[in-house]
Amino acid sequence: MKYGIDRRKLCKAGLGLVAAAGLASTLVAPTLAADAYPDKPITLVVPFPPGGSTDLLARQIGEAIAGPLGQPVVVENRGGAGGTVGANYVAKSDPDGYTLLMGVTGSNAISAALRNDLPYDPVTDFDPVSIVIAAPLALVVNADSDFTSVEDVIAYAKENPETFTHGTPGVGTSMHMTGELFGLETGTKLLHVPYKGSAQALQDLLGGQLDAMFGDILVTSEHVKTGRLRALGVTSTQRHYLLPDVPTIAEAGVPGFAAFSWQGVFAPAGTPKPILETLYAEINTALQSDKLQAFFMEKGFLVESKTPEDSKAFIASEVKKWKGVVDAAGIAPK
Repeated sequence: MKYGIDRRKLCKAGLGLVAAAGLASTLVAPTLAADAYPDKPITLVVPFPPGGSTDLLARQIGEAIAGPLGQPVVVENRGGAGGTVGANYVAKSDPDGYTLLMGVTGSNAISAALRNDLPYDPVTDFDPVSIVIAAPLALVVNADSDFTSVEDVIAYAKENPETFTHGTPGVGTSMHMTGELFGLETGTKLLHVPYKGSAQALQDLLGGQLDAMFGDILVTSEHVKTGRLRALGVTSTQRHYLLPDVPTIAEAGVPGFAAFSWQGVFAPAGTPKPILETLYAEINTALQSDKLQAFFMEKGFLVESKTPEDSKAFIASEVKKWKGVVDAAGIAPK
């Protein structure tokens, strides 16, 4: 019939409507999920044992954002392999905003250059929520040392390659990498002495068995104040409030020098943008609270609070930077 209904066309049209409805539901579902987020507890994975600075920071942030989000934030410690075990666990988790990582310089930047078997990519396998804090280091020597400035160290190291010793908590740590970066930017080669922890290295520095350390500012500043150590420079771009009379290394003769140990919150890649933005907004607000500000001051941390977009670019630049240092220093990846 001229005006009859073509059953085949009707069938195709019906299938088309079903397909379109399916596509629409697929497109809408993440948005609805993001709008409802969070509707259950959030797990914040710390890739180290309890009690360290990363664990303490995670618990402070988790407690601060739990109230506004209306859900508990449960800190889960998954230590091992320099933080990479916990990082890999989060990288392989569902990208739904309910499993997050408190990542650090080692797990989310340096590890990419030092390990051939790293089971995740720090850049492509995570969506950063925010780089939360940065912790610069201090170049310190024993108070009885003849070294009184950064220039003294550079001059000695140039005349005596690989004899100026600096102790670190181990290969690949931010303290080790900072020493390698210092050597590259000053045309020197320091002698790296790895320990099984920073406490042992500090003890040998205080005892006169080491020439120097790029040490944690909070810990070393206490010994500077008591007169047992001498601080020659800090690795931040500005002077640090715990050592206000100590110049930056850039000021002290190495223009442009900067190195930080940083910590941040990461989600698995593919996490919906609205969820990342919700988490960032609450974390950013928490970082401005009196309680967290006091905690940061006590620990010597500098607040960063980078946005998800800025954090993503920062991680890519950090991976590139430390890979360059590892390659130039001739450190063979494992």
